[in-house]
Amino acid sequence: MNIQIHTLEGIEIAELQSESKLLQTAADGLDLLGNLYYQGYNKIILHEANISDEFFELKSGMAGEVLQKFSNYRVQLAIIGNFSKFNSKSLNDFIYESNQGRLVCFVANLNEAILFLSGN
Repeated sequence: MNIQIHTLEGIEIAELQSESKLLQTAADGLDLLGNLYYQGYNKIILHEANISDEFFELKSGMAGEVLQKFSNYRVQLAIIGNFSKFNSKSLNDFIYESNQGRLVCFVANLNEAILFLSGN
């Protein structure tokens, strides 16, 4: 895993880059959060390709558990991807609701993620 730092108006945003799945279980989410939080990052970008498909199956509870941890620690998260491929009304509703807040956002590209996390 590599961490690419993006800086916008003095705000540092950590983009995680990897060839493998970084989030395969809820425990992976907590480990990732703790690791990045310890390094001083509270704005994180993940790519959908680095997240297990189970995360996007809401009945598994993985998304709720992982995102609740990010929320508890007040760490902002942007997930970049094409979520229409999951073809789930409940996931679409979940994404819509998440995007109404300020902690978690599902976006289509890196620019949208950086703008969300920088508060613009």
